[in-house]
Amino acid sequence: MVKIKDVADAAGVSTATVSRVLAQKPYVSEEVKKRVMEVVKKLNYQPNRAAQSLRANTSRLLALVVADIENPFFQRVSRAVEDTAQEVGYNVILCNTDEDPVKEKKYLDILRVENIAGIIISPTLKGLEKYKETYSHDIPMVMIDRHVRNFDVDSVLIDNVASAHNITTHLIEHGYRRIAGMFGTGSTTGSERCEGFLKALADHNIKPEKELLEYVSAKEEEGFQTAIKLFNLKKRPDAIFTSNSLLASGVVQAIRTCKLSIPNDIAFASFDDTSWAKLIDPPLTVIEQPTYEIGRTATELLIKRIANPNRPNREVILKTKLICRKSCGC
Repeated sequence: MVKIKDVADAAGVSTATVSRVLAQKPYVSEEVKKRVMEVVKKLNYQPNRAAQSLRANTSRLLALVVADIENPFFQRVSRAVEDTAQEVGYNVILCNTDEDPVKEKKYLDILRVENIAGIIISPTLKGLEKYKETYSHDIPMVMIDRHVRNFDVDSVLIDNVASAHNITTHLIEHGYRRIAGMFGTGSTTGSERCEGFLKALADHNIKPEKELLEYVSAKEEEGFQTAIKLFNLKKRPDAIFTSNSLLASGVVQAIRTCKLSIPNDIAFASFDDTSWAKLIDPPLTVIEQPTYEIGRTATELLIKRIANPNRPNREVILKTKLICRKSCGC
């Protein structure tokens, strides 16, 4: 007896895609539909009508796929997604990829098979870029925080380049010239924030120094070790800018370990207004992201997409806020 998996293997697609084709659901390209139906005819596949009936039930389950649940940014976003989904009768499951594209693909494959209603995802740098053709037609999807080129889905973002330019300019205007930048790898946000950082330096005729530009995994330990390295330079920086709060936390620990004073010995600014940013002495100058609004907006877009699969895609750019505190000598 021919099984649905036999059809999927022969057509080079997932079993979830075969089910979507047979159920005449959206998010499957015409080329894939044609290929699947040719295999169905060739193998004389007969669908299990009872199982098909069960799968036809409308799912009320959403998935949130985040890059690093230890990052306070994603914790706040998760809170908003769950709150918003619950308001309209959806439940949410959380998947954490650890910035690993292999782990990301495993989760997405599982979610497709489980007939999830829709996905909100913060994609890894090399994940969806590679697999976008596989997933773009299968499941309603909204991207947050990062974007994938030529991926035709809804997205909720901030202007990373402008935000990084803004906070770097703030440092420069307070007299700092030898500014170190620490940027997370694994996502588009780090590279975009680096772009804004370098643009601000160029606008003020400051030549970036290679030894002051650090591209690291966006983890607390990496922030600590990288800061120690910067402090041990023959001529250490007079200011540090970090592109996320985990790196910032590591830098604070390094400053304390080296018994340096903020801002007398080193000025400091970062992305993300975490709970501790205003509690350290002196409080930290930050770019505040609208984290809760990001989660709420993404969930609302996803629910609209589920209800109307053929509506035009939207890219929502939310505004950030520069919060000036005493870590820069303000």
